[in-house]
Amino acid sequence: MPAWSWIVVAVAIVAALLVLALAAIRASRTAKLRRQFGPEYDRTVGWADSRRAGEAELRAREERVRGIEVRPLTPEAREMYVDAWQAVQARFVDDPDGAVTSADGLIRAVMHDRGYPVEEFDQRAADISVDHSEVVENYREGHRLATAPRNGDDATEDRRLAMRHYRALFEELVVV
Repeated sequence: MPAWSWIVVAVAIVAALLVLALAAIRASRTAKLRRQFGPEYDRTVGWADSRRAGEAELRAREERVRGIEVRPLTPEAREMYVDAWQAVQARFVDDPDGAVTSADGLIRAVMHDRGYPVEEFDQRAADISVDHSEVVENYREGHRLATAPRNGDDATEDRRLAMRHYRALFEELVVV
């Protein structure tokens, strides 16, 4: 076999190894994002134009939150928020709409104290998804139920479910 044939074979082997290495790196990144974001990975990738675009969005969230100084609550703040949450839950019996509105405001206050930006809802949910992927869907569903039009008999049940979803996020942000 002439020398140029060996060179062509060597180049082809190197190219194949590079393709395999890139595929392995891409698969590793995807696996890491799936582990980190859980169901949020599927939601974001499904919403995006492509898997690559969805994963780019998730990596951008990571970068954004990495630049934020998320801090734990002080013991005093934690106690204050737990007391406030208990008052919100107690209010639910007499005023479900007011309690859900207060719960949403309380979540926003906790996020602010922890260092999360609290601009618009979609940005808050995206930021939460980086560190709390297990409960971000609770936040989205709670918000959806809290802001949904009221349909008679279902309204109180929707508010009750919203409070349950908000409680899951509250516990993750404050109690844990």
